[in-house]
Amino acid sequence: MSLFNHIKIRTPESVELEFTLAGIGNRTIALIVDYLIWGALLIAVLMVWLVLSVQAQRYFPNVRDIELWLTAISILISFAVYTGYFVFFETLWQGQTPGKRYTKIRVIRDDGQPLGAMQAILRALIRPIDDIAFIGMLLIILSKREKRLGDWIAGTLVVQEQRSIAAANFKLSPEADSLANELLATQNFSLLLPDDFAVIREYLQRRSMLDDRARNELGLKLARQVRDLLGIQELPFEMTADLFLEAVYLAYQRQ
Repeated sequence: MSLFNHIKIRTPESVELEFTLAGIGNRTIALIVDYLIWGALLIAVLMVWLVLSVQAQRYFPNVRDIELWLTAISILISFAVYTGYFVFFETLWQGQTPGKRYTKIRVIRDDGQPLGAMQAILRALIRPIDDIAFIGMLLIILSKREKRLGDWIAGTLVVQEQRSIAAANFKLSPEADSLANELLATQNFSLLLPDDFAVIREYLQRRSMLDDRARNELGLKLARQVRDLLGIQELPFEMTADLFLEAVYLAYQRQ
């Protein structure tokens, strides 16, 4: 029996992905780490603001209610740092903050796609509500998908990052091995997320069950998406869509 809940998601390409939900323990540890970093950052910012406030009161002694204005601005700065921390890292690191990276968990959309800026903003704005009276923790414990309020509104899930995936039972072309080494030497495979790899693996596993036309169309579409994710303008050698996906599959495992 697993201590973690699993969830299956069907992508727009009709590929079924299985994820392991992060669990309340991992999410709590990640949040503690993030709050420690955020607290240190906030203290540094407020210390700078305190120095500026003292200077402002000295240079503008006749401004009415200047202390009230400076206090209001400090509150706005605190909220901006609070929300900005999570939005910045979750957008930049594709669903991860320093705390989530430490605990190896990641935020994704409900359809299995990478987190976008809009989802990160919604999650950050709702976070203060989730923190009040541990509302978010209760929702995570009670809901099957382990979602806090911010996840429900943003349409997101928090899952474990599984980079080590067992080899699948399907045949690969002999040429894929050498091509994988060439790709690995020229491309940055850290841009490829575990769920992207899972889509490639599922296609390679099930392609034999597709008719030729469906296989060619889906393989070509998936190869183009992978090429865009890796930022490849031109391939260093000629290959079919299936051979490219096989080489990417092997290269990802070897990185």
